[in-house]
Amino acid sequence: MKILITGGAGFLGQRLARELLARGSLKDAQGAPQAITELVLLDVVRANDFGDSRVRTEVGDIAERSVLERVIDGNTAAIFHLAAVVSGQAEADFDLGMRINLDASRLLLDVCRQRGHRPRVVFTSSVAVYGGDLPEVVQNDTALNPQSSYGAQKAIAELLLNDYSRRGFVDGRVLRLPTISVRPGRPNAAASSFASGIIREPLNGEEAVCPVSGSTRLWLLSPRKAIECLIAGLELDAAALSNQRVLNLPGISVSVDGMVAALREVAGEEVAKRIVWQPDARVEKIVGSWPGRWDTSRAEQLGLRGEQSFADVIRGYIADEGIQIR
Repeated sequence: MKILITGGAGFLGQRLARELLARGSLKDAQGAPQAITELVLLDVVRANDFGDSRVRTEVGDIAERSVLERVIDGNTAAIFHLAAVVSGQAEADFDLGMRINLDASRLLLDVCRQRGHRPRVVFTSSVAVYGGDLPEVVQNDTALNPQSSYGAQKAIAELLLNDYSRRGFVDGRVLRLPTISVRPGRPNAAASSFASGIIREPLNGEEAVCPVSGSTRLWLLSPRKAIECLIAGLELDAAALSNQRVLNLPGISVSVDGMVAALREVAGEEVAKRIVWQPDARVEKIVGSWPGRWDTSRAEQLGLRGEQSFADVIRGYIADEGIQIR
């Protein structure tokens, strides 16, 4: 089986690649395990190939049709479309966000249509497709009303994937990811970057700025569970999805105050004191438009799972990254 990961050099792309290589196989469209013979990692920078002969790394602009035609052929059975410009960057640079988050997504689907072999495509969407006056618990079919350019780009790409699936060009699945926390590394341009920073930096002995109020509620999922859901989502039977190709992924609804309390529980008061509260109206406006609670019963009925508590998320991050609390 040949698999493509766009955004293959990124944080989730690299974790997903490692997990797929470790598993060695994926279920095909008929539910039968097939050995992974080629894993193509596409990004604007060279991805780590892990020294594995099954991995092929490709560097290129995903918004260029020739690049997509180079990496997608009639043998590409599965595509994880992770490549994206993050929320804050898409808001700051409208043209870039439109080109990567929307134009490239449509090009990818159209190259699949051109090839004519109906690959399975997992598209990672976001809480940002929602906004405005929301119900207390957002349902799988709550009307989309994005309040950022990033959210609008993701919402349009969702609709495109649904239509390409309806027409039989691809076998698509939209997985709406909660905010991923805790991400290792350094802060990025995402409006939600603080959701990792207020945990990661204090655990590393550094101060972290929280730009939103403690009452702000987030819908969170750990990297570990995100990878599990991506793979499980790809392997879902198309018949079980029917004409409803979108799934809100399971996660944890927690306030920022609750996140700090979980950090205090796991790592102690001195670590939690390293969080500095500095409101940022721009970040508050973007993050405040996102839902804090989702109905994920459909995803759970299909076998997808998240964590039980944010303290468990922090403990998993410490274990996965080998963190020595300072």
